[in-house]
Amino acid sequence: MNQLLFDRSSGTLSPQAFARIQTSSLVPAIQFAPQLRFDGGEKEAPLNNDDVGGGSQTGPFTESRLWAHQSGVNSLALDIENRILISGGADSAIKLWDLGELTTGSKHTFRPTGVVPRTASAHKYGITHLSFYPFDSAAFLSSSYDHHLKLYATETLSVNADFDLNSIIYTHALSPIASHLLVACATQHPAVRLIDLRTGSSTHSLAGHHGALLSLAWSPTLEHILASGGIDGMVQLWDIRKSSGALGVLNMEDSTGVIGTDGTGGSTRARDAGKAHTAAVNGITWTDDGSYLITAGHDERIRVWNVATGANTLASFGPTIKNSHLSNLPLVVSPTMASSPGKEILIYPNEKELLMFELHEGKLLKRLRVPGPATAAVRSRTGERNIKNRITGLVWRGQAGGIYSAHTDGQIRAWLPRTAEDELLDKEEEESFKGQNADQEEGVKRKRNVLDDVFRDLTKQKITFG
Repeated sequence: MNQLLFDRSSGTLSPQAFARIQTSSLVPAIQFAPQLRFDGGEKEAPLNNDDVGGGSQTGPFTESRLWAHQSGVNSLALDIENRILISGGADSAIKLWDLGELTTGSKHTFRPTGVVPRTASAHKYGITHLSFYPFDSAAFLSSSYDHHLKLYATETLSVNADFDLNSIIYTHALSPIASHLLVACATQHPAVRLIDLRTGSSTHSLAGHHGALLSLAWSPTLEHILASGGIDGMVQLWDIRKSSGALGVLNMEDSTGVIGTDGTGGSTRARDAGKAHTAAVNGITWTDDGSYLITAGHDERIRVWNVATGANTLASFGPTIKNSHLSNLPLVVSPTMASSPGKEILIYPNEKELLMFELHEGKLLKRLRVPGPATAAVRSRTGERNIKNRITGLVWRGQAGGIYSAHTDGQIRAWLPRTAEDELLDKEEEESFKGQNADQEEGVKRKRNVLDDVFRDLTKQKITFG
């Protein structure tokens, strides 16, 4: 570390390289942080050690059970400042959490700073997806099984706009860089629906899929490029400036890609046939430099695509992948500044565990088991029912601020980097604590010996009664 500081101060190591070296060591050190909990204010129930324990990562934990949403958490979103976390529940409630309350290294229970309950103006059914306005934390979007897309003001939690798409909205997406305010929606309808927040109207649709859409993602570098995946196994690329919109589809059989005379495929005929997966595609994300697209499907495969050519890079992630739910699957890729060049890490929600893969090789780096039972009792309109516990939402906080996950058991869990230095500090604190206890025990022992001596002296004296 001292050498790195010297190299940075002497100018032989750039600030960007210094930051990359530091954060790249933190990402693989991420693990479950049981000291951080989220209390949505709902009725508590007794909790045994097995509900939160689950192995050496957590240790014993005997406090009463707390829920973020007792009905289950369906989605998470984090604002541009990495401070405000919003969560959407299966009961249609939306809650805001201030992560700025967190003090490093200490136990903390977050409580909502704002709640959108189920009212006439709010959603009537479970939330499917949440997202903040990309340039400002003042507004956020929510979509639901009730067919509505709503725009909320973060400060007042009032509804500023409401769009009825007459179809279940599985997910929606806002471009992180675009000057336009188009919201792409994936619904039961086989066309991508585009909503313009400026005019408050549905501008047009992008037709090409043969069935419901489950996943969407805008390019992080090209503001008019969009990728979509549906139950037909197809992944379509779109340019919303074109009349037809379609740029082409990705084909899992093509590992070469399309290379045109300009070297980028721009002067060739677009591929209009082929499938990216043999089953429904419910997960799509980009690397933050826009060079690669990552997709996941019900065929239990993850594929990485070279965006410039549309080629399947043939990265193999092994047989451990699980994916079967008819909902959007949250995929997270580490920022390029948080990993070594070409060594990005994919975080995959594998039912009840987080898998960390080396993106381009598919090598499994780490398995993070979600603590708690495989099934959980959640509250619904008809009472309590048991459901299979799984991960429904993931957000990455900053360069190396850890991961926050949403779960169907009603919990929001934190996964934070824990380095060797942290372990050493904990050991020193533990030894210091033991030393203090030893000193206290020695003091008590000395006092007890003094009292014993006094008692012994008194009992040795002969007492007579006149």
